Amino acid sequence: MVEQVDVLVVGGGVNGVGIARDAVGRGLSVWLCERDDLAAHTSSASTKLIHGGLRYLEQFEFALVGKALAEREVLLRAAPHIIWPLRFVLPHQPHLRPAWMIRIGLFLYDHLGRGRRTLPGSRRVRFGKHVTGEPLRDEFTQGFVYSDAWVQDARLVVLNAMDAARRGATIETHTRCVSATRESDGWVAELESRDGRRYTVRAKALVNAAGPWAASFLDNVAHIKHEHSLRLIKGSHIVVPKLYDHRYAYIFQQPDRRIVFAIPYERDFTLIGTTDIEYKDDPSHPVISDEETHYLCDAANRYFKKQLTIADVVWSYSGVRPLLQDEAGSASEVTRDYQLDLDTNGPPLLNVFGGKLTTFRKLSEEAVDRLAPLLGNNKPAWTADAKPLPGGGERDIDGLLEDIRSSRPWLSEAFAWRLVHSYGTRARDLLGEAGSLAALGEHFGADLYQAEVDYLVRHEWVTEVEDILWRRSKLGLRIEKEGVARLAAYLEKRA
Repeated sequence: MVEQVDVLVVGGGVNGVGIARDAVGRGLSVWLCERDDLAAHTSSASTKLIHGGLRYLEQFEFALVGKALAEREVLLRAAPHIIWPLRFVLPHQPHLRPAWMIRIGLFLYDHLGRGRRTLPGSRRVRFGKHVTGEPLRDEFTQGFVYSDAWVQDARLVVLNAMDAARRGATIETHTRCVSATRESDGWVAELESRDGRRYTVRAKALVNAAGPWAASFLDNVAHIKHEHSLRLIKGSHIVVPKLYDHRYAYIFQQPDRRIVFAIPYERDFTLIGTTDIEYKDDPSHPVISDEETHYLCDAANRYFKKQLTIADVVWSYSGVRPLLQDEAGSASEVTRDYQLDLDTNGPPLLNVFGGKLTTFRKLSEEAVDRLAPLLGNNKPAWTADAKPLPGGGERDIDGLLEDIRSSRPWLSEAFAWRLVHSYGTRARDLLGEAGSLAALGEHFGADLYQAEVDYLVRHEWVTEVEDILWRRSKLGLRIEKEGVARLAAYLEKRA
């Protein structure tokens, strides 16, 4: 079998699916292959923030911060069901950064970026009169509050892939690009699916969005000489039972001048991260080290009254970020900006290096702006003002939640909240005509039922337990081992 397309995208992380969506929306035919699940690696291992990156101001990355803040507004409109505003509290420690420096930084943060700003600005708070002071140690008396946003990162990837597929792109998961050969009239790529089936895709242009493997893809698959070098940085997070009851997040300054976030997570937990360390091993399966776990516990213990130990950690995850190689000394100082390298020594090859979750849409737009004219396509960029991603059609998410609960009173508040903040308006499709929990089919534990599993298999490329429990949702935090086993058996039976 030989498929003929305009663009072949290798990599199913946020950059790959973003480029696929933008390209197919301009009328190009697109094929995307991902050797694992969508968002299986870096894109599901973030701190789950859509933010400008307050700390990057100290590194004079004003352009990056401004670009990210402008994108924050675009993404809030694009996916209000999985992205929502979050207020951050920065307790002040004068010996780390003086108040005047923080005020200047927050003033810039409030005003950088272009276009309409919808989130409230920063302000000073006294903890004796503010709810965020309750869990903090007594020595913290004042701080600053500012705005950013939270995102369900893996779902952002999946929704972009769904929209790309709806517009005509072919999305193939668990499909490896074995070889890519440049010929006079295009690229010839051999792809291999999980069952060993091989087929050929001929493409006028190739996009290398392989993330941590972008350089090795050039070396070992495309066999293209290059001078690119990525610096792999491991970031790890821990999840503990919730440390406080309010909805604010915290940003904590550390003695090494790094920052660590503490964020409300999945309603019953607190997420703490991240670390930044050099990584030399296989990016496929990074794990947190004992040193990182201690670092994050210590970071929280400097601020919270409740003291954490390793025994409090209920889950951890690590991801490897492929950052542009530069001369920066520490891992935390390496730029999070991206570079697009367009090789036109023959049929086009676009390499994607670096980047961050918040700026993926802008990266994708710039990538297709450069690539499309080479394919005879001069259609304008469109994603900044596009209709919302699948499920995001109702901006009043609280109203949607109320509607679904009132029409289905047998849904618990927590269950309905999760469905709405995962699927948006598509929660109605998932629930269908069910008139009771029993009508949703087999119950695997927590609030996972057969109807949701079937929906995910049909619409979201789910094939394995991990896809459901740790990427499409975080129900892995709640479900029992027996339920996991029954879920695995059900998926195997469906396959």
